[in-house]
Amino acid sequence: MFYRNVDEGTVISQEMISEGIFSLWIKNEGAKHAGAGQFVGVYPKGKDTMLMRPISICETKPEENAMRLVYRVAGAGTKEFSELKKGDKVKILANLGNGFPVDEVKGKTIVLMGGGIGIPPMLGTAKALAGEDVHAYLGYRNNDTFLSDEFMQYSKVYIAAEDGSVGVKGNVIDALKATTVLKPDVIMACGPMPMLRAIKNYAAENGITAYISLEERMACGVGACLGCVCKTVNKDEHSHVNNTRICTEGPVFNAEEVDI
Repeated sequence: MFYRNVDEGTVISQEMISEGIFSLWIKNEGAKHAGAGQFVGVYPKGKDTMLMRPISICETKPEENAMRLVYRVAGAGTKEFSELKKGDKVKILANLGNGFPVDEVKGKTIVLMGGGIGIPPMLGTAKALAGEDVHAYLGYRNNDTFLSDEFMQYSKVYIAAEDGSVGVKGNVIDALKATTVLKPDVIMACGPMPMLRAIKNYAAENGITAYISLEERMACGVGACLGCVCKTVNKDEHSHVNNTRICTEGPVFNAEEVDI
């Protein structure tokens, strides 16, 4: 169901789950309508940080009007969010973007891939696919494997670490290649651009359908500012250029449709 509204949320709880990474639960009406892979815009209160900050929805508890945002402190705005306490109010624009097509892939062998701060939205996707044949590949820098235990409720979990301290040494593609018996029908992924490029190429080489969630800086979140445009393979039928807006047409795209 389509839902978009600027509203005030109430902080339920917040904790730091890894160095510089926070888990924030907020009570907000948007939680009832959020889809896996969508995001929200959270507004700082400081006058020098007026623009909303896009943060992926990690998971929701619709029956409690609760949504979870897991984010990394990267600047003044997110630093302000990290200081929020239970009962504090926060302005939110929810829900934004198009998420993963979870209903279309049910009954198939599904691989979820998350890298770094791209891992949180994949948890909500795993939750939405509970009961399906789901395999989650999570990529970290080291053995600080935040959220990995929570994935185990909904999927098989495989871990890759750049430094080799846990799981497979390397990235999520290396971990998938190490699982030689697994032949996925679908890959769904979120993470840094080099990881998404590698997934796009791997999927094309192996005849796998891949959906990738692109991360980009945004100002408005509703397609007006054109600040988050990415290149597409095909021309837009209205503008006749090879561009699309990540905030409205994305952030999730079929990997074949975007030029990254």
